[in-house]
Amino acid sequence: MSETRTPTFCPLCRSRCGAIAVVRDEKLVALEADPSHPTGEALCIKGKAAPEIVANPNRLLHPLIRTAPKDAADPQWRRASWDEALALVAGKLSQIARTHGAEAVAFASTSPSGAPISDALVWVERLINRFGSPNCLYATEICNWHKDHAHEFTWGVGIRSPDFDDTGCVLLWGHNPTASWLDHTLGVARARRKRAKVVVVDPRRAGPAIGADAWLRVRPGTDGALALSIAHVMLERGWFDAAFVRQWSNGPLLVRTDTGRFLRMGDLDGSGDARLAAWDRVASRPAPYDPQRGYDADIDTDLLALRGGVTLDGPHGTITCRTAFDLYAAQCRDYPPERAAEICWVPAAEIERTAQLLHESRPVCLYAWTGVGQHTNATQTDRAIAILHMLTGSHDVPGGNFAPTLPAAADMSGRDLMPPAQRAKALGLHERPLGPPARGWVRTDDFCRAVLHGEPYAVAGLVAFGANLAVSHADSRSIVDALKRLDFYVHCDVIMNPTAQFADVVLPVNMPFERDALRIGFDPTQAAARRVQYRHAILPSQGESRSDAWIIFQLAQRLGFGADFWNGDIEAGYAAILAPLGITLDTLRQSPAGIDLPLAPRYRRFAELVDGVPRGFATPTRKAEIYSERLLEHGQSPLPDYVPPMMSPETAGPAYPLVLTSAKRIYFNHSQHRDIAALRRRMPDPLVELHPDTAAARGIVEGDWVRLRTPRGSIRMRVTLDSHLDPRVVSSTYGWWAGNKALGLPPLDPFSEDGANYNLLIGDDRLDPISGSAPHRSYACEVEKDAGSAGVSPAFARSKA
Repeated sequence: MSETRTPTFCPLCRSRCGAIAVVRDEKLVALEADPSHPTGEALCIKGKAAPEIVANPNRLLHPLIRTAPKDAADPQWRRASWDEALALVAGKLSQIARTHGAEAVAFASTSPSGAPISDALVWVERLINRFGSPNCLYATEICNWHKDHAHEFTWGVGIRSPDFDDTGCVLLWGHNPTASWLDHTLGVARARRKRAKVVVVDPRRAGPAIGADAWLRVRPGTDGALALSIAHVMLERGWFDAAFVRQWSNGPLLVRTDTGRFLRMGDLDGSGDARLAAWDRVASRPAPYDPQRGYDADIDTDLLALRGGVTLDGPHGTITCRTAFDLYAAQCRDYPPERAAEICWVPAAEIERTAQLLHESRPVCLYAWTGVGQHTNATQTDRAIAILHMLTGSHDVPGGNFAPTLPAAADMSGRDLMPPAQRAKALGLHERPLGPPARGWVRTDDFCRAVLHGEPYAVAGLVAFGANLAVSHADSRSIVDALKRLDFYVHCDVIMNPTAQFADVVLPVNMPFERDALRIGFDPTQAAARRVQYRHAILPSQGESRSDAWIIFQLAQRLGFGADFWNGDIEAGYAAILAPLGITLDTLRQSPAGIDLPLAPRYRRFAELVDGVPRGFATPTRKAEIYSERLLEHGQSPLPDYVPPMMSPETAGPAYPLVLTSAKRIYFNHSQHRDIAALRRRMPDPLVELHPDTAAARGIVEGDWVRLRTPRGSIRMRVTLDSHLDPRVVSSTYGWWAGNKALGLPPLDPFSEDGANYNLLIGDDRLDPISGSAPHRSYACEVEKDAGSAGVSPAFARSKA
């Protein structure tokens, strides 16, 4: 019996943990943590289950072609060769593009934060750009867009890495890393050992919330009001970094009260001078500010006013202005702790204590994720949290949030391959010009409208890489209707999921341990960022399954794009990525654990001089933006205003008195892995969490099956009780459809009310106006005992033991 132990990394989720793969007789028998790797301190339960995931008998092994109509209960799949399947795909896609334009073919990709598509994401993006489709269903609006792109409205960059090792306080807002990012979990633990404080904002007492110095049990969807209230206390008590705000934010800039726009120097004399202006509180005069050159040399930023307003003479009368910071402070004053307590269900004393803790424990490192992003007010909530963090002065400093220095590899995503005019055709761009469509990421509701109604134009084709749209997005039934209506749909995946059932062609994707993959930099530390690793295939591909990259390169050649894909040579593509680093694939092959480049962190990059002027921030004012004129120009609030959740007990009526939220669980990656016995044993049934008092009032006990209802529909779930929940909140799991033969658990119909598909409950008619985020985590619901089923199953009992 032969055994090999190969350094590798696990790409199943965002953490991408360093590991040792143990193979015996061409079978993966174990995946072990590799402490020598910068992300290899430990493995989560999914990583440890890798041998079972690889050996899953449900894996797709051969290309399949549908022979039955889309509305048939049985697709009647026919096995095909790769040549036949790829020729059919290329021919259909080319025909649609010739007839309707490349925009008539949409693409879809699963999330690299919860799937190994990260191995090939650069090639997926390159194919989309070369094909010319501005429409990719990427689910970013309910995943990473707010932390990575709404954050740009404030900082000019997405959220930076939290420096757990040198921080004084960890602030986790809507982010439970124990379920989504193991390396963050370990980082929080290291911070705690160094006596850093931990503040968690989460409706559930889960992960780091257990034992946190402050756990704020916020009402789902009211996080923006909570952030403004904490900021109000900090401003009133002087608990903020006034020097940072004066020098590096646009808080001192004067805003006209009549237009809401920044005062221009030309407004005062009619000269057309486009420079902005702050107020010198000692000289009692405007202080000109040029975003490209900064303040005039004789301006002392310490003397700039943050509070108050002035009335100045203009060529057509007086002009009244207030500082941007004063407008922000006034908005925060609308949310004193007592009012926020009523809105957010967080005691006023806890709000005050948290404000003091954030001030006294600086520097503060922040991370926020889907708990912030899946609401109808998500973009402005992210703004409120980002500005709150600004008050601590913890941006791009040790112990705060910083950007590790990454290897300067080449970007091969091919964004330059798509003409700007084609990119401007993105679905939803007119409605959300500042949101995901500006980057070619479109929502499922816009996709459905285009497919079903031809608005604003018809979409006839879909190319999907692993995306389970019909289970993972709001309004599942409309998505099914659209999938049935498509002229052609090709789906690439590891297993047959409910969305793939509506495809015309299904292509089998292999497992990450069966393919080579290149990783340029890991997260979240500088030690991880400097690592470059070429992960070797340690197993042969099962059946005829192939990597996403192989499928893309082969398809590109058949579409006539071979020259842009190195004529099908994937390794040549990797070599092009590596070229600026002076590293070859052969060098990486000789060091399977990876190579560390001599890179060091750079702090306060915004203060670095470029042509004698501080670099500043990549915002219109080149300052960290408390006040966003860009948002104002697009009809949105320039300040982070709080708007209550659009779908709530208050708007839905007395039939739905409870607030519904949802949360990821560590055992599964979204809608995957429920067919893996080692994982499903931990949660055999679709669970919904209730407070014991809420359950008792409805005659429900632990283990009962219940019907969870919203204005959009109902599903069946099993109850588990959580005394830490607010009695007015219900927390559901999601992603349920797969059965598990090993455990005797049948599949659940994801499109029936007797199933447990959470997204049958969530509508897509009320969305965040900027990002299009759907309210997966703040809806209105009721729970009632399901009369036809009661009792605790043995599997459920074992999972609770």
